[in-house]
Amino acid sequence: MVRTQFTGVPGVHHLTFESLCLGRSSQSIAAGLLCFWDSLNFNKDSEFMGITVFFLDEKVNLIHGIIPAGCANHYRLSLKAGSIVKVICFEVARCSSMYKITNHPFLICFIPPTIIDEVITGAPEINLQS
Repeated sequence: MVRTQFTGVPGVHHLTFESLCLGRSSQSIAAGLLCFWDSLNFNKDSEFMGITVFFLDEKVNLIHGIIPAGCANHYRLSLKAGSIVKVICFEVARCSSMYKITNHPFLICFIPPTIIDEVITGAPEINLQS
């Protein structure tokens, strides 16, 4: 498990995407929030399924995440494309080939205890233009 310490912020750690472990846990990531959009099921009269997000870590690994419809309103105001965020307490699941939109084998699933905050100081260096 590789942990990286935020520069200048003692004791605040996060995982790179290559070190994520399957399951629910208190893992944390620091990443660039590249973009997000509402996910709709066009087979069910455009039913709102949740919010899909793209995260980029400092090693230029891309992973996607899903915020389920039931949690979407709680997290929507915390999402800011182009920001560096810290995400804590989420589930890591295998990404089905049917829904795979990045090369990463896992996806991040927001669950009720998930916390997402913009990192203002001490963030890892992430090139959001990659």
